[in-house]
Amino acid sequence: MKRVRMLRGAASIIALCLVATLMRPAVTAVGPLIERITDDTGIPLALLGSLSTIVLITWAIVSPFAHGFGRRLGLGGAVLAAMGLLAVGVVVRSLPGSTVWLWVGTGLIGVALAVGNVILPAVIKRDFPLRVPLMMGVYSAILGGAGAVASGLAVPLAGLTGGDAGAGWRVSLLITGGALAPVALAAWWATRRRELRAMRGAPTGRAPRTGIWRDPVAWQVAGYMGVQSTTFYVLVTWLASMSLDTGRSAALAGVDVMIYQVFSLVGSLAVAFVMRGRAARLAPALLPVLGIAGITGLMIWPDAVGIWVVPLGAFSGLSLGVSLTLMADRARDHGASSALSGMSQSVGYAIAAVGPALFGAVHAATGSWTLPLIILLVSMSAQAAFGVYAGRNRFVLEPRS
Repeated sequence: MKRVRMLRGAASIIALCLVATLMRPAVTAVGPLIERITDDTGIPLALLGSLSTIVLITWAIVSPFAHGFGRRLGLGGAVLAAMGLLAVGVVVRSLPGSTVWLWVGTGLIGVALAVGNVILPAVIKRDFPLRVPLMMGVYSAILGGAGAVASGLAVPLAGLTGGDAGAGWRVSLLITGGALAPVALAAWWATRRRELRAMRGAPTGRAPRTGIWRDPVAWQVAGYMGVQSTTFYVLVTWLASMSLDTGRSAALAGVDVMIYQVFSLVGSLAVAFVMRGRAARLAPALLPVLGIAGITGLMIWPDAVGIWVVPLGAFSGLSLGVSLTLMADRARDHGASSALSGMSQSVGYAIAAVGPALFGAVHAATGSWTLPLIILLVSMSAQAAFGVYAGRNRFVLEPRS
């Protein structure tokens, strides 16, 4: 019996990891292909740049409803449905002919990922209650790793079709976004069959209101999620440009971004260590010190950008993992965790959708990176302040005197 439980647990972990590999490539593979897409479709580069913004806005809008979706289908059923919709969106986005499929597919992908973003932390809370920081670290590391691999493979895969530019980027987006989808869906279904059967006979009704939007602890976690998401998407969007402005070549700028992503993975895997015991109380507030050190270094010695991306990458990976862990740790059960995840991710991605555009606009207005980087320092300081409160041993949806 013990061996059976161990095998089931291992199968659940494998299924979770496979699903996690689907959660970012459909988004991160687009950036390297934007110029190919605009050359083939004639869509202006500036307009195509809004594809990632559409995804972030979709996440902000859909995330609050994902909790109710999870209650109706069960957590396992909601993830299965979301990943099925993701696969459909990847296929629709790659359809030849009208460019409308590019936008429709992107919208479907955004909705699917919004549900997955919210529900998967609740799944980890329910299935691995004694290993939440470890599993959140592994989960967030796979998010970053799969996204980075997709970014690196996007252009080479687009070249496999020879001279057909249109087929090239479409095939690349189809492979990077959906190649693992059948395996992930099959693995998830196989490990969740009991849950899915149980939900078929369960009564369905409207999900009760939780009051999560009026909960102060929820807003502390949401604020933490918002400012760390802003920093991450700003750096992902503008780090290469800052590197180029120091006189480095495009190749070296790409290496800087790669190093940033590698150390982001290292940071994600370290979550289990920093969120252990008494350190879990202090870590959310102290993590921004790494980011502040990196940004201060960029301002004082910008030519050493290759050095400063190391603490910045570790900071980003740790911050994401800690944010996801807080969504589980600040809830008594997986239901409250799902509600908190939906609320905090809605707030977080709404803020993140504005961050890169504001950062770029300030840079364009001043002709310098100094003021935009000061804005990042303010954001990181705010993260530390939110971390002081979010790190306390408090729980959402509990009466307080």
